[in-house]
Amino acid sequence: SQAEWEQLLTNCSAFLFYGMERFMSHIVLNRLAAMNIPKCCLVMLLDLVRSKQSYQRITNSGIHKSCLHVAVERPTETAVLLSLAGAGSVIANQWYTTLQGNAERLDVLCES
Repeated sequence: SQAEWEQLLTNCSAFLFYGMERFMSHIVLNRLAAMNIPKCCLVMLLDLVRSKQSYQRITNSGIHKSCLHVAVERPTETAVLLSLAGAGSVIANQWYTTLQGNAERLDVLCES
């Protein structure tokens, strides 16, 4: 739920999102823009995984969004919003990937 996302981001020192499609498609944009997350030193977004089902969900939800709202869900804009909210660093995919690709990235990041 939105309240759970907010609680996690507000109270953590590091936040990892490992999921399908865009991170911003899972949260309420206006609420993120109003958040203050200075305790969150690192946000890792291992998102942008696309399946047939996730693409259908995004397509259906995108019908009700403005062009500006959809634009803000892109990786660079998401990183900017998280930085403005107080996140110290943001690591994010720039392009769509596979579950296997994200699993490999997570392994590399955890080894570093």
